[in-house]
Amino acid sequence: MPTTPCHIIVEGNPVVIFASRNGSPERMLPILTPFLDTFWQERGASGKSADTPECLTAQIVVRFGFEICEDDFSNLKVGIRFDPQVKYLYEIKADRTVQVWTPTLTYQQDPSLGLEGCQQLVGQPM
Repeated sequence: MPTTPCHIIVEGNPVVIFASRNGSPERMLPILTPFLDTFWQERGASGKSADTPECLTAQIVVRFGFEICEDDFSNLKVGIRFDPQVKYLYEIKADRTVQVWTPTLTYQQDPSLGLEGCQQLVGQPM
C-alpha cells in the first residue's frame, strides 16, 4: 500500500486535512476532480456561498474521505498543524482551482510555514 502522505487545504478555512496514504497526484486528482465538480454543482444549485470553505472541508472529510481512506479511517485526520512528512499539499482555491504543492527542505524543517515553505508543482492537470 503506498504511504504517500498529503494535506488538503481549503482556502478560507484554517484547518488542515491529513491523509497518511494515497496522496500522489496520480491517485488524488482523478478522485478529487469529479468530487469537486459535484460539490460546485451542488453549491450552485443551493445558491449558498457564505459558508463554502466550511462546507467544502466537511464534505471532503465525510464524502471524499471514503475514497482516500478505503478501509482504514485511521489514516485521515483534521487539525491545525502541518505535518513535516507530507509529500504533496493540495490547495483548493476559492476560484475553484486546485494547486498542488511539494514541500521543500525548509518546510520539512519547519512545517509551520505551511504553503510558504513549499513549491508549486507545475504541469499538474486539475
